[in-house]
Amino acid sequence: MRIHVDRERCIGSGTCVLTLPDVFTQDDEDGRVLVTDDDPGAERRASVDHAVLICPVSAISVEDGAPR
Repeated sequence: MRIHVDRERCIGSGTCVLTLPDVFTQDDEDGRVLVTDDDPGAERRASVDHAVLICPVSAISVEDGAPR
């Protein structure tokens, strides 16, 4: 799994950061999402999916891929 964010779409609500603070953070300059771990592992999939669902502007997406 790979996490992608659309920083242009992001409004800096921080819901993703509150859900997974070890995967997402907010840029100190503009408050928009930054991914700190774009491949957090299959055991985190449910939490990542939750972050995708609760983003108010759908700025987060997940791409499935072959395991490493």
